Amino acid sequence: MAATMKAVVVHEPGPPDVLAIEDRSVPEPREDWILIRVKAFGLNRSEIFTRQGHSPSVSFPRVLGIEALGVVEHSPDPAFRPGDVVATAMGGMGRAFDGGYAEFVQVPAAQVKHFPDTLDWATLGALPEMIQTAWGALHTGLRAAGEGTLLIRGGTTSVGLAAAVLARRHGLKVIATTRDPARRSLLIDNGADDVIVDTGTIAEAARAAVPGGVDYVLELVGTGTLMDSLACVRQGGRLCMAGIVGHEWVLENFAPMFTLPKGVDLTAYVGGADDFVATPHDAFVEEVEAGRARVPMGPVFEMDGIAEAHRVMESNEARGKVVVLP
Repeated sequence: MAATMKAVVVHEPGPPDVLAIEDRSVPEPREDWILIRVKAFGLNRSEIFTRQGHSPSVSFPRVLGIEALGVVEHSPDPAFRPGDVVATAMGGMGRAFDGGYAEFVQVPAAQVKHFPDTLDWATLGALPEMIQTAWGALHTGLRAAGEGTLLIRGGTTSVGLAAAVLARRHGLKVIATTRDPARRSLLIDNGADDVIVDTGTIAEAARAAVPGGVDYVLELVGTGTLMDSLACVRQGGRLCMAGIVGHEWVLENFAPMFTLPKGVDLTAYVGGADDFVATPHDAFVEEVEAGRARVPMGPVFEMDGIAEAHRVMESNEARGKVVVLP
């Protein structure tokens, strides 16, 4: 095994250019942790916020990355053998300890799972956190039954695209939103039954499409559209907030008694390491292999393109999951 590795290190908060590729020592084996040779890692918006300095618990320098996919290099746990294809996500990666933006990453064994190896590395690398978030938002956050209508606010995000695929397989009718009319075909091709162009207020259009209101809303834009999204939901329906692509975290001057619609549930979903391990990634890969589902892929970069990869994600140009191959 090599003594050094390439890693993407952030020494201080800032724009994408602060992502510096450096030579670092490969982590020394430690008890109950698994060393993984990274073959691919997906990018996530939370990593933008950390890079910008908006994560107060994160100290620098830090190797970012809340997920990674690769092969086991060293494991004290007999359940994982060298050469096994595995994935890991959450659990403090890229925040409490160095994450997946590297040629090797070492993580607690409890947040590692075996992963199918029947697709190429880039496609597999898109799946760990994206499918975990989409699956968890639908089944834990929304507790969506296999019928009714789901509105995805922020439909062209990687999680939004993945949620559309999963929701259609689950039996839901899907309406997705986009601010760009030119992306309508992207959403329809990805499984949406209908598309609403998001002008900032869509409740009237949503209720025109579904009289009485939709059954479920997956809110991926943030608090800036939250109240309008709640107005799309029928009485007895549910909204789950699971993303903040609009960069607005806090709902100002929130008066629940006067602003929340009657009889509409409001919840949120933020998955952890346990949720990641429990996500049925194998079943989704089988659906992809059988041609019954597709992976919403964005551009694929090599590690030396990490700054450009962040720019693409941050500017909402990706049209799918951005993946890096170390």
